[in-house]
Amino acid sequence: MLFEALKFYYIGPISGHDLEDLIPTLENIRDNVDGPVLVHVITKKGKGYEPAEKNPGSYHGLGPFDIETGTPHPSSGSISYTEVFGNTVCKLAESNEKIVTISAAMPAGTGLTKFAEQFPERFFDVGIAEQHAVTFAAGLATEGIRPVVAIYSSFFQRALDQIIHDVCIPNLPVTLAIDRGGVVGDDGETHHGVFDISFLRFIPNITYMAPKDENELQHMLYTATSLDGASAIRYPRGSGENVTLDTEFVHLEIGKGELLREGSDVLLLPIGNRVYPAMRAAEGLEKLGINAAVINPRFIKPIDKELVCEWAEKTGRVVTVEDNAEHGGFGSMVLELLSSNKLFSVKTQLLGHPDNFIEHGPQKTLWKNSKIDSPSIISAAMELMK
Repeated sequence: MLFEALKFYYIGPISGHDLEDLIPTLENIRDNVDGPVLVHVITKKGKGYEPAEKNPGSYHGLGPFDIETGTPHPSSGSISYTEVFGNTVCKLAESNEKIVTISAAMPAGTGLTKFAEQFPERFFDVGIAEQHAVTFAAGLATEGIRPVVAIYSSFFQRALDQIIHDVCIPNLPVTLAIDRGGVVGDDGETHHGVFDISFLRFIPNITYMAPKDENELQHMLYTATSLDGASAIRYPRGSGENVTLDTEFVHLEIGKGELLREGSDVLLLPIGNRVYPAMRAAEGLEKLGINAAVINPRFIKPIDKELVCEWAEKTGRVVTVEDNAEHGGFGSMVLELLSSNKLFSVKTQLLGHPDNFIEHGPQKTLWKNSKIDSPSIISAAMELMK
């Protein structure tokens, strides 16, 4: 009745698995019906494969698995950033009863399944409604709750208006956990999270972080959930750097980066998952006789102005590296910083994704194509040395 009231010709429900019924129905509509039509088709996720029918969520985006048993093949990599996030938010919730988590129909994909099982009264899945997830979090925050909203980077862009108006203008203590920050691999151009730095960094009243590894992620989450205002943490898809995880959380000083390596010739300024490739690039440059300094900014906003400007002035050359669109991203912010501090003589090279939508493919291939891998960082630094 609802769709017919909207002047749609309604047909259904019919089974999407019964092709002998579905195909003739579609052909009949094509040939005999004029105007808007709504065909109500019902399907079952995992239909025909028993393990997937029993546990459809686990088969949403699955890697190699044993077809007889449905058991995923063991991963050769380290624990993923998503797993570290999920484990950390559970630990934090054990000692802070005000922490709740919110998902937009992706509890497994964002690592919140364990939290939902351990704290069912403090987990909320609002469905595919990212705008509502953020506004709902803001409402909870006004009542003293500490909401953590876990959504993929590519889907957070749907809630930009709510982040600005409902969270950041009133400066509420909502933590945005931005999963899949950067290219994601084979999910395709709709899922690459390469815009969040560009569309979040201009918003006032937000503390914005990016960890260099999985250990730093847990400290950032601990820090974010203790702040008085809005915060966001972007972290990539996939395995971390296989570092040892600290057993005690550390509160990071807001807006303070860390100098990982001193150097006199060029400053490498990577953000997030580009820090380790930059460190490897610095080692490669050393073999070529070029002494590179490396800073891990930790904070996209507020950026460590004093540290960055000090080493930019010392070296006279800066290469920024980000798993984000080059336009309007972290590198652009560094240019603004250098300009505002009148460091006009510093030579710069910005490395990020080009101004086009990125096709699907393995992450390493996409990093190489966009020239944000270690060899490309070396090439950019050498170009500045000319």
